[in-house]
Amino acid sequence: MDKLKKVLSGQDDGNNADGTGILERANQASTLAWGTRMKGFVVCFILGVLCSVLGTCMLWIPGFGLAVFAVLYSVGNICALASTMFLVGPCRQLRTMCAKERALATAIMLVCLVLTLCAAFWWKNNGLALLFCVLQFLAFTWYGLSYIPFARDAVIKLFSICV
Repeated sequence: MDKLKKVLSGQDDGNNADGTGILERANQASTLAWGTRMKGFVVCFILGVLCSVLGTCMLWIPGFGLAVFAVLYSVGNICALASTMFLVGPCRQLRTMCAKERALATAIMLVCLVLTLCAAFWWKNNGLALLFCVLQFLAFTWYGLSYIPFARDAVIKLFSICV
């Protein structure tokens, strides 16, 4: 904990003789108890779900509903994604997001998240914003399925049977 206080207060001399970067040193210095990690995960995940549900409710407000939906839905996805950082830590979370089996889903999800906000605010195109939200949902679902053994294979088999 002293190490974390030094880093955050700026008293750390910056010498990293062991060759670790600032993210790794911050990760090592900020160890949380398991109960605290679970509380952080639950709060962040519930906040993400609430933002997404609230955004969906706002979708039907005429005029500005779609822009509010795009923001709340995107913030909800970010919160839900960030919630797992409480369980495994930020460095490990970023490593697993960029792993071979998740890299494409992660990239599509993040690109769709940015494009959703661009379509809602910059381009002011409601159809594109809604399309990117749907793609964001599908990419986030595919990303989440990558953590369950054989889940992606089961979904592919299910769709091949249906089609």
